[in-house]
Amino acid sequence: MAELAGAAIEWYERSARDLPWRVPGVGAWPVLVSEVMLQQTPVARVEPVWREWVARWPTSAALAADSPAEAIRVWGRLGYPRRALRLHACAVAIGQRHRGEVPESLPKLLALPGVGGYTARAVAVFAYRQRHPVVDTNVRRLVARCVAGAPDAGPTTTDADLAATAALLPADPATAASASVAFMELGALVCTARDPRCPDCPLADRCAWRAGGRPLPAGPSRRPQRYAGTDRQVRGALLAVLREATGPVPRARLDLVWADAGQRERALATLLDDGLVCPAPPGDRFALAGEQPAG
Repeated sequence: MAELAGAAIEWYERSARDLPWRVPGVGAWPVLVSEVMLQQTPVARVEPVWREWVARWPTSAALAADSPAEAIRVWGRLGYPRRALRLHACAVAIGQRHRGEVPESLPKLLALPGVGGYTARAVAVFAYRQRHPVVDTNVRRLVARCVAGAPDAGPTTTDADLAATAALLPADPATAASASVAFMELGALVCTARDPRCPDCPLADRCAWRAGGRPLPAGPSRRPQRYAGTDRQVRGALLAVLREATGPVPRARLDLVWADAGQRERALATLLDDGLVCPAPPGDRFALAGEQPAG
């Protein structure tokens, strides 16, 4: 098992992408922001938003002092905008509970609003160089193939996935942290879901899946989620109008966004339920959550 980690680290040191949140000393807050943004979102879309976000709010205290509306506005079209609200709530909690410093311990990270098991372990490992299994889709696939000989992993992370990954980590925390990011990068760039580049993989000679003839999954492959015409698209269109406005927007303006009144009202209702949008008196108007009145 130690050979897998060593080979992965050597490959990472010469082949990894140059990503700004991986720069040594970047700080725990920018790492936390990157991990939240990268959930279900490609690196190419995240990087420019991350740079803008960190330039404007380099610390959690800076974000906590601003409004949730500005967090949603700067989030832009990154998708799943509730993450912006979670980051704002997280920033407020860090100020209230930890004097503005992102905590190092896993239990304290897990206690922050909007921070789940994956994000907490990722921050502990990538920001503080601790030894924890950091398991995303890419790591699950890599470990399933290399260790178990399976073509892919299950749809969600299980305790078994965490244990299998932890077994590959060196005992030294700093080296284990290097192995964690190397496994993740290998899964993202080489051991990909559809077209794995086995000849380029530093673990190829030790891979159980490759040794078994690279069997295909037994079931049908998962189709990408449709976006065009869905409530998600309508939500995004409504939020775009509110982000670009300098104050509350009348319902009549939102009515121009989407022709299907029923779908439009349903999308608006979910934005209200999610706390991303709020009614703005007087009259039938709406604004981003926490929007400060103009002037």
